[in-house]
Amino acid sequence: MSELLTGDFYAFESLLPDDERAVLLRVREFLREKVVPIANECWMRAEFPLDLVKGYAELGIAGLSYPECPGPRPSGLLSGFLALEMAHADPSMATFFGVHTGLAMGSIAACGSAEQRRRWLPEMSRMEKIGAFALTEPTGGSDVAGGLRTSARREGGTWVLDGSKRWIGNGTFADLVVVWARDAEDGKVKGFVVEQGTPGFTATKIENKMALRTVQNADITLSGCRVPEGNRLQEARSFRDTARILRRTRSGVAWQAVGVMLAAYEIALRYSKEREQFGRPIAKFQLVQDLLVRMLGNATACLGMVVRLAQLQDEGVFHDEHSALAKAYCTTQMRQVVGWARELLAGNGIILDYDIARFVADAEAIYSYEGTREINTLIVGRAVTGMGAFVT
Repeated sequence: MSELLTGDFYAFESLLPDDERAVLLRVREFLREKVVPIANECWMRAEFPLDLVKGYAELGIAGLSYPECPGPRPSGLLSGFLALEMAHADPSMATFFGVHTGLAMGSIAACGSAEQRRRWLPEMSRMEKIGAFALTEPTGGSDVAGGLRTSARREGGTWVLDGSKRWIGNGTFADLVVVWARDAEDGKVKGFVVEQGTPGFTATKIENKMALRTVQNADITLSGCRVPEGNRLQEARSFRDTARILRRTRSGVAWQAVGVMLAAYEIALRYSKEREQFGRPIAKFQLVQDLLVRMLGNATACLGMVVRLAQLQDEGVFHDEHSALAKAYCTTQMRQVVGWARELLAGNGIILDYDIARFVADAEAIYSYEGTREINTLIVGRAVTGMGAFVT
């Protein structure tokens, strides 16, 4: 077995059994050989490396969490470490993978009928079909539960979708897009799988992003988009079903935040040993060591939190407030850590050559998506006080 990540100070990775750690190490090798060398170039050009999809597919990890897909079911701990490892290499590619396996496949697994799961999940697990998840709208983010405007109107055996979606990761090239729309008849939010090429569906790449530039986010327009009843997720009956999916993927974002922290810490530590000022490596300066230890402390505390979160998932006692606290806390600490790493690198921290600039920028998107800090705080606040403070 190879060495632990430099920032895994308490050796949390060693909690994995040997067979699961072998999976993690195989993924780590792929990421370091294929993803890390091109991450900055893809980010700068805002282009997605579609040729790498085959490599991700060959890892055999896309469908591990779903019974319809081959292979042993992973522990929550392995799933978490895989998210961490991907973000440690490149947050953009971690987001691509999380959208496909967590949001899109997760929607079908949780809300699809047995026939729908058999129809789509095996191909998605082999990454022969790539998924996207269309919930957020141009005029709605945090208020999407009550403010979702995209409509679905039934006409016999067909549903007609009208509306707009924004910030849809993988949206420009996805084969299957899970679209959430409000049923015009009963007012309930329901899910629909829209296949690439469906008339009335248009996806346009969002340009000029400063974060997660490799991710192909799209503005989606649905104009009289006709979807067969067979593509309506049969078990998606209200926004509560959408929230069940977000609960699990939100915990994955917390793991991503830890991956970003560990990467930032390792970049800063390596730089501090190589960079000399006043005739000595800056790692010998007390203030530099203080920054490094603060980074390591944040990352270690957050890693301990998400490890316990994964254990709660495996024990079946996992609630909204658990993932909400982890997402809010870990992403807040992540912003501090990448800022300190950038500070340690001084001027070199603002150019891509030293990697940290990409992590600083990408951290802003991770901090915001899958529920803002404020919304996640209110979820936890409601759980601990028994009183909701949401304004409706």
